[in-house]
Amino acid sequence: MALLGSSLSAETETLSNALTLVEAFRAFDADNDGKINAAELGGILCSLGYNASDQDVRAMMQQGDTNNDGLLSMEEFLDMNTKDMELGDLGQFLSSAFQAFHVDGNEALTATKLHEVMGNLGIGLSLEDCQAVIASMDADADGAVSLDDFQLIVNSLL
Repeated sequence: MALLGSSLSAETETLSNALTLVEAFRAFDADNDGKINAAELGGILCSLGYNASDQDVRAMMQQGDTNNDGLLSMEEFLDMNTKDMELGDLGQFLSSAFQAFHVDGNEALTATKLHEVMGNLGIGLSLEDCQAVIASMDADADGAVSLDDFQLIVNSLL
């Protein structure tokens, strides 16, 4: 597909970067409640190679905490850290595909299923391109992405 071909590697890299953020968030969400406090945010930043001061962390918490509960949810964290990332046309295609997957009742998404649904939607994405998209979001390298993670990552980049 000419529309995606030249930029697909950049877009799959963007998806991979968003997955890295999701994995870092989950690693530092000590009680697995889907929210992190300032100390946990500092740990995430350090693990990603940033040496943020306590003042920087507090400023980031204030900036990202849109519901003012003193914590960052996964969505707030991703919104704060992906605002300069873009998926271009691929983002809209994946969003449309998610709706089809969701209706289908599947728990996980494979490259083959993505290719099939993209074809049904009239989007000519090759199987190899679909494999690259799934691989960029596949945290455990099992060849599939949970629909929850797929939606979380794609929505954070739209």
